[in-house]
This record gives sequence, structure tokens and C-alpha cells, in this order.
Amino acid sequence: MNIPNKITLSRIFLIPIFIVILSIPFDWGTWEIGNRELPITHFAAALLFIIASSTDWLDGYYARKYNLITNLGKFLDPLADKLLVSAAFILLVQLELAPAWLVILIISREFAVTGLRLVASGEGIVLAASPLGKIKTVSQIIAITLMLLHNFPFAYINIPLDIFMLYIALLFTVVSGFDYFYKNWHVMRDSK
Repeated sequence: MNIPNKITLSRIFLIPIFIVILSIPFDWGTWEIGNRELPITHFAAALLFIIASSTDWLDGYYARKYNLITNLGKFLDPLADKLLVSAAFILLVQLELAPAWLVILIISREFAVTGLRLVASGEGIVLAASPLGKIKTVSQIIAITLMLLHNFPFAYINIPLDIFMLYIALLFTVVSGFDYFYKNWHVMRDSK
């Protein structure tokens, strides 16, 4: 197994730790930020999420630079991304920081695109990630991070950037999903 695939696996192995930090009621205290409180567990989970999200860029960069792209990596990388982001969004609903309907839309898009990729793969077609899909991923990561941090550092000036970024992430999720299906509908149409 090459280094990029090991980096991707490390992202997958960080997900259960992330889930435990946010699911088990550890009492690590809170920090006062503006007119809000930030549980230290949420801060720790945000740091772990940022580290795990950063490995997505790192493994891709390393694989492209050293020509280490493998079929295992093509499978594991998007799986790791979807598992991490889905876990984070579901936990944000549990923590009552994100609306369930919005998270359902985001996760549904991920399932739909994954289904399209599976059909394409069965036909021997590889569907590359689009620029809109990359923007979608970055906006989701920013939204999740800001929500876990309870909008820090913007809590001091009362700008709900976390909620704003969540809706921006939803917008890019929906638009990139439509774009993906529009550009690749031939896969569904022509499949046997």
C-alpha cells in the first residue's frame, strides 16, 4: 500500500475518534466567546475534523506528484470524504446545530452521485470530479468547521457566518449535483 492510500486510511481511522468526541458527554468545560459558549469537546472535534479534511488534499497532491494513483485510492478517497462529511453533518443535527432537512439534502446528493459513479464504473467509464464538486467540498468543510466552533471568531461581531456558509454549502451541493447529472446523464441513458 502506497503513502497516499495510507494517508486516506488515516482519515477513515480518525472518523470514529471524531464521533466519540462529539457523542460521549465528556465534560472538558467551555470557553466564553462573545455572547456564546464553545464546549472544548467541540473545539477538539473541529481540530480533528480540520486535520482529517486536510489529509484529503495531502493524499491527492502526493498521489499526483509522484504518480501513485491507484484503483484502491480512487475508491478509498471519495469514500473517506463522504464518511467524514456525513458523520460531521449527522452529529451537527444531533447537537442541534444544523437543520435535519438540510443535512438530508446534502447526504442524498452524495448517495445519488455515488450511484451514478457506480453505474458508470460498471460501464467502464470513470467520472472525474468537477470544479463545482471541489467547491462544494470546500464549502461543506468550512461550514462544518464554523458550526463546530460555534462561529468563532465571528461570534464577537455577531455575524452568523456559520449558518451563511451552511446555506452556501447547500447551494453548491445542489448545483454541483444537478451539473454532475446533466453532464453525465448519458451514462444512465446508455447503460445496459
